[in-house]
Amino acid sequence: MATDIGGLDIGDRRFLHPGPLRWLRSVGWMVLLFLVFTGIYGGVQFLPKSTPLDALKVLAACVAGFAVYAGAVRLAEGRWPPELKLSDAPLDLLVGAAVGALIMALVIAALCLIGVYRISGPHGGSPWQMLNIAIQSGMMEELVFRAILMRLLMRAFGVWPALIAQAALFGAAHLANPGATVVSSIAIMIEAGFLLAAFYLLSNRLWMSVGLHAAWNFTQGWLWGASVSGTPRTPSLFISEPKPGAPEFLSGGAFGPEASLPCMIVGTLVAALVLWMAWKKGNFKARPDATV
Repeated sequence: MATDIGGLDIGDRRFLHPGPLRWLRSVGWMVLLFLVFTGIYGGVQFLPKSTPLDALKVLAACVAGFAVYAGAVRLAEGRWPPELKLSDAPLDLLVGAAVGALIMALVIAALCLIGVYRISGPHGGSPWQMLNIAIQSGMMEELVFRAILMRLLMRAFGVWPALIAQAALFGAAHLANPGATVVSSIAIMIEAGFLLAAFYLLSNRLWMSVGLHAAWNFTQGWLWGASVSGTPRTPSLFISEPKPGAPEFLSGGAFGPEASLPCMIVGTLVAALVLWMAWKKGNFKARPDATV
């Protein structure tokens, strides 16, 4: 069925219509969107992040980025993106945030129980800087890696190649972070790349992944006061850090809990469970943009 917008027959002219070289058109569109929205994310990162007003500005910038994505998808693909369905956003965000906070609590608890981490506080540090970071990373990284990279790789090559490729790219993107190593990037790939994609596959929407990602970063960085992906600590409620002499493969070292063995175990187990749930639901056959 065609949809007429401003004299253009969008339904017949959409860029990803069935036909020759659809995989190549999908990859080309993916690369274009990736470059555009990586640039937008880079701009958001320059916004100030220390006050409640700054948080509103960061949120507004991210929402504007989502709106630009929705408009681009509508014009080029002939559909309003169901991956951004607003009616499901509140519950999805809440569920994702609860899972992200719980995972990080389990990881910190495990690090303390095996004797490689210590916690001090509370210190009453302001949450705004970490909240701003959590909002921008949760929203923009999920838009880039799941809604753009994974969705369009699924369209081009199928679920499994897309799942593996986006996780590998997500891990590689963290190689430039302070304290990063090949091991830490592999850890991010396995425990976070697959985990965040699993919730996207389970729901066919982006919001659970956004909530999980944001809560994972916020609780890790502000509540527990640990280094988030190797970045310098921000003001926090508690301070969590490796004990002197703790083996890096257990503690995560300077990169933080995400490079630790407990985080790899917990994140991988949850990812495997959610991927199984998505498979049982039939979502390894149906694609999130199958309505076009």
